[in-house]
Amino acid sequence: MKILALVIGGFVLLLVLSGTLYIVGEPQQVIITQFGKPVGSPITTPGLKIKTPLIQKVHRFEKRFLEWDGDANQLPTKDKRFVWVDSYARWRITDPLLFFQRLRDERGAHSRLDDILDGETRNAIAKYDVVEVVRTSNREPVPSELEPEDEAVLEQIHSGREKIRQEVLTIAQTRTADLGLEILDIQFKRINYVEDVQSKVYERMVAERRRIADRFRSEGEGEASRITGEKDRDLMRIQSEAYRTAQEIKGRADAEAAAIYAQAFNQSKEAREFYAFLKTMDSYRNTLDKESMLVLTTDGEFYRFLKDAEGR
Repeated sequence: MKILALVIGGFVLLLVLSGTLYIVGEPQQVIITQFGKPVGSPITTPGLKIKTPLIQKVHRFEKRFLEWDGDANQLPTKDKRFVWVDSYARWRITDPLLFFQRLRDERGAHSRLDDILDGETRNAIAKYDVVEVVRTSNREPVPSELEPEDEAVLEQIHSGREKIRQEVLTIAQTRTADLGLEILDIQFKRINYVEDVQSKVYERMVAERRRIADRFRSEGEGEASRITGEKDRDLMRIQSEAYRTAQEIKGRADAEAAAIYAQAFNQSKEAREFYAFLKTMDSYRNTLDKESMLVLTTDGEFYRFLKDAEGR
């Protein structure tokens, strides 16, 4: 019986100690409640701590930065354009006691942040045109090989996405000041046109690219026609010059041949007869072929040399 009593006593003592001692981790801060109501000050230092067992309860909260990831929402801009806006934020618990009293836990904090951050984002987007929402600065367009009339002209903005983000952050920080938490930063993860607007934007972009492509194609065809015309003109000029050169060479050759013939003709009777014979043979060669029949008279020049050749 003594052993049983010692075992039961040890168990009870262990149970009491387990309900009395608790550990606060380095990234934690703790609120102690008694019958549901906070007691004492928040515990923010790590280590082994003591509480009243059974009637007191430990509530742990993060010291580290926490994440809020909003849902992508379809929001209207000032110029009646609809855009999808997806945002996220970083926050932390600065006053665990106030945080517990107002929001109880992180789930309640996320629900409250959904209302504040989504609402302020919607209000901010609705005050600006879409060009202000999607751009941050008045940057110069990137130079391209397009003609000046095809260069993009960017509309000047006065606020920009960064200013809108800062505006949402400032107002949200003001609204969460009494919740025991601090919003450290908010960013727009993605801003995009809704689907029907996207299709119209893509169609306009495709039409613009096709217009530029058609212009380039037309200019290319005109340049090809010009090059072809110049080629034909140069070819005709070269052929004409070649023909003229050939005729000049041929004329000079004929003149030299005629001069040689004339010189030989004037030297002697035999030379004149030989010249006449050569010319007659040329006439035979140029006049007759294998299928031609030639009828000659006895007193013709063609027949004379044949007759003379026969007599010899």
